[in-house]
Amino acid sequence: MPTEALLTFCIGIQVRGGIVALADTRIVRGSEQVNKQKLAEFQHNDASLFTMTSGLRSVRDKTLVLVEESLRDLKQPIDRLYQFVNLFGDQLRRVKVEDGPSLVSAGLQFNLHAIIGGCLSCDPDPQLFYVYSEGNWLAASVDSPYFIIGRTSYGKPILDRLLTYETSLQSALALALLSFDATRTSVNDVDYPIDVAIQTSGSRRPIFRRFTEKDVQSTSDWWSELLSRSLDVIPMDWAQELLNHAAIQDAAIQGNNPEQPSNGLN
Repeated sequence: MPTEALLTFCIGIQVRGGIVALADTRIVRGSEQVNKQKLAEFQHNDASLFTMTSGLRSVRDKTLVLVEESLRDLKQPIDRLYQFVNLFGDQLRRVKVEDGPSLVSAGLQFNLHAIIGGCLSCDPDPQLFYVYSEGNWLAASVDSPYFIIGRTSYGKPILDRLLTYETSLQSALALALLSFDATRTSVNDVDYPIDVAIQTSGSRRPIFRRFTEKDVQSTSDWWSELLSRSLDVIPMDWAQELLNHAAIQDAAIQGNNPEQPSNGLN
């Protein structure tokens, strides 16, 4: 059974000023690596929203097709984002019933996760949701302002240290990029170009852009240089005694070394 694994990096951040979404585009297909969009836009009832997913691409594509079909068949349009998230979860469960057994028999795991964001007509502000592979979901909150799916471990530390709900939208985007940069540095299945969406509070439509490595190279280089320079000035008083003992030990070892053989010039 051919598959495309979304070993990916997708992050959604919700702060007071709005929401930020960032997704890489690397797809691993067997021994091949290609680039495909993972940040998808939906138009509904004169509003726009986005989805990002990790897991098997076949599950993702079928779920999105069923969601689009369900939206067209609705007698009344959806006016709250959580209703769209419920619909997405319903169709994800449908795909699991239809395709789950055959995937398991082929040794594959039904593991789609999604981040969904946007602002429909009756939502007071942009919203952000995390959808599990079982179809249930969580909403971002003041004390939990971000979600990551795919390669989650490498990019979390900087977010947990610096991101709060009061972080500015610009700083939230910067942290999303640095979180991606940390992940990309450590793995080979997450890479440029990246797709980005920003939606300010009060707006009904996110703005979407794609950026290449060249577009953001100056920021990445600046961050690497800043980290490198910080090592020269980092306070290390707590370790000074340990370092002094190590220096004394090293000097003693060097002093006990036999003399180097003569080169015959003396």
